[in-house]
Amino acid sequence: MATENQARADRPSLRSQSLLYGIVGQEMRQVTRQVPDDEPPQLPVNAELRSIGKSIPRLDAVQKVTGAAKYTFDVQLPGMLYARQIVCPWPHARVISIDTSAAERYPGVRAVHVLETLLQSARLRDPDAEARNKYPTVRFAGQTVAAVAAETQRIADQAAKLVKVEYERLPHVTDLDAAMADEAPIVFPGPVEQPSTAGGGGAPEGLPQKGNVRGPNFGMPGMTPTGDIDQGLAEADVIVEAEYRTQVQTHVPMETHGIVADWQDDGLTIYASTQHTHSVRDEAAEYFDLPKSKIRVISDFTGGGFGAKYGINNFGLLAIHLSQKAGAPVRMMLDRREEHVSAGNRPNSLQRVRIGAKQDGTLTAIDVISWGTGGIAGGAGIGFCYNALYPCPNMRTEQYDVFTNAGPCAAFRAPGQVQGIFSLEQAMDELADRLQLDPLILRDRIDTKPTDDMLARAHERKVAAERFGWSRRRRPNADAGPIKRGIGMAQAQWVYVVSPPTTVEVRVADDGSVSVYNSTQDVGTGTRTVLAQVVAEEFGLNAKDIGVFIGDTRFPWGPPSGGSRVTASVTAPARNAAYAAARDLAARLAPLFDDADSDDIFFAGGKVGVRGKEGAARPLKDAAKEAKFGEISKLAKRHDDYEGFAVPGELSISRHGLGGVQFAEVAVDVETGVVKVERIVAASDCGRPINPKLVESQVIGGIIQGVSYAIYEDRIMDAASGHQLNANVDQYKMVGSRETPAIEVLLMEQIGAQSSTDARGIAEASNVATSAAIANAFYNATGKRIRTLPMNPANVLATLSA
Repeated sequence: MATENQARADRPSLRSQSLLYGIVGQEMRQVTRQVPDDEPPQLPVNAELRSIGKSIPRLDAVQKVTGAAKYTFDVQLPGMLYARQIVCPWPHARVISIDTSAAERYPGVRAVHVLETLLQSARLRDPDAEARNKYPTVRFAGQTVAAVAAETQRIADQAAKLVKVEYERLPHVTDLDAAMADEAPIVFPGPVEQPSTAGGGGAPEGLPQKGNVRGPNFGMPGMTPTGDIDQGLAEADVIVEAEYRTQVQTHVPMETHGIVADWQDDGLTIYASTQHTHSVRDEAAEYFDLPKSKIRVISDFTGGGFGAKYGINNFGLLAIHLSQKAGAPVRMMLDRREEHVSAGNRPNSLQRVRIGAKQDGTLTAIDVISWGTGGIAGGAGIGFCYNALYPCPNMRTEQYDVFTNAGPCAAFRAPGQVQGIFSLEQAMDELADRLQLDPLILRDRIDTKPTDDMLARAHERKVAAERFGWSRRRRPNADAGPIKRGIGMAQAQWVYVVSPPTTVEVRVADDGSVSVYNSTQDVGTGTRTVLAQVVAEEFGLNAKDIGVFIGDTRFPWGPPSGGSRVTASVTAPARNAAYAAARDLAARLAPLFDDADSDDIFFAGGKVGVRGKEGAARPLKDAAKEAKFGEISKLAKRHDDYEGFAVPGELSISRHGLGGVQFAEVAVDVETGVVKVERIVAASDCGRPINPKLVESQVIGGIIQGVSYAIYEDRIMDAASGHQLNANVDQYKMVGSRETPAIEVLLMEQIGAQSSTDARGIAEASNVATSAAIANAFYNATGKRIRTLPMNPANVLATLSA
């Protein structure tokens, strides 16, 4: 009851308002929405704005290119110690004993701690299913056991080798297919649970489990089976049936996972390379029984994060323990091997797909069963694209986790959706081929859900096809020589999500300077710049004039950098707070203009004046000093979207999504099996682009990561030893500058009439379609369907010879 009463109290009073809706440059119309009374009027389109919608450079660009930006890796505190983990060399083992005495005696060592609580893993539903032990069971090679802290990194590395651990080795399995067999070694000796976190992963509670296979999981709300699959297939004129496989992809951020923990008598300060400052704080509070008010998390800059950088993780747990024991700050940064092996990955998948359709393309049935391994963690599904993209009356998606003795998965830029789109959009391309339809025409007929992303894709298909030159598409395998070229396309879909707890503060000092505060972090996307542009718009200032303070849990609650939600979550309350502060400032300055009506006060070009008397405008800083008002501070919380959410909560999901269409051109050497992606044209939507240059940068990054996934990246496990063989940045192949195709981004401005900025995310939607578009281009080039990733020479030659 108290929660319901609080929810009612938090609910703002509403006004009915007519708002502009649609794609700018296309047909637009007025719609009626219920808008909170305290929100400002709707913004005009970007062309009519001064700051929002402009491609200004990043505010922190100079700091980054000159090395002045301080990442967690760069943090240096007085008396700081350096830590190194002790990890198990065996893929499955029981810890018998741990002797740390030699390490503790080593000169320069200040603390040693043995891990007794394991994070990042599924947990037995019944702990008595295996023999009780004070030490966690080791379930993958590289699992953390303990750590040491010393005066230098070299001392820590040497001391770590002195920790003696006695193990009882157990049978292991690292391969997906092998783990599914009835006789496979068991990873967990009973059913497990793993709640999802801010970074994704996990699976619904109480799912059945047999051996290493857990499921079926039917996914997110609204993804339960519908209709009758057998009837739908019987009604089909054409049935496409195929099996697809995708590989495990590791994260490889520029800055590895790491924290500096500083335990003091009056509280704990953590410097973290993280995607959510509050998840670090909250986990630390939980595991160390500290009030959240006693923990401060700082993340000035994060060197990349694609879904795995949430919470404190095992290395953070150890670093905090070590700091507490040593009475000094402790730095724990993972090395490249640890990053590959234990910090998270995109799970692999085995997908069996059946799709039925009428002769005109109308879908009659979609049936998908998938298996994937996230190692010792849950969450190895294929997303929700089959349910979200194309409406179909008979639909079933069964998703199973398969546990293996390998490092845990974590969310990774559109978790599951990348794997799912790879199969779905290839199956749709094959369906179009069987129906003798242009793939674009088929999608025109079946992409019909009444959502903003459907409207976006319809427009994107047209503009991108024209820019790309889709009309030159030839029959498959048209080239006579060994180098065969082809073109293909695929569509994207991702959820539009918001974190309603997001709160932003805007302050105006009595010298006219303006600043904005939020605890969200910037993982390289340009959050500082976006916040500055939104606030600058309300005060008639340049973005560089706005002080932006983020990445600190002492500031108002900010969203995680995951799910493509930061811009959608922070820009609306930032504008609302800025608008309220600007109107308050106008009221305080009105007496300086012959007691003008505050509604007539305007801010523009760093000046303040009265409408109709623009010639008498004064510099804002001079007027503010004369008014002597002290400081103005306004807080604004992210309200629900004007149409509400399909799934409300701390992670609120709209019924609308994010779209996108990508076209790819490839060259395939059929003698060597080498695939070269030569060109990609991507049409993308993100609601209102606050900074088109930053959006374009995100799209380009997503495409490069998609090309890397499609062609190169692959975690290689040795079945005998249970070790990853390529846990480095040499043998773990990734796309480089020479392999990066020419990329062109076509960006839409779409006004959804949902918030005071109508800004949405872009990161995930820019990544999901790439591998499927390349695969469809491969078919057009060779006449063969490649259903296994990566498209390396071995898989390509096997496909061509099949």
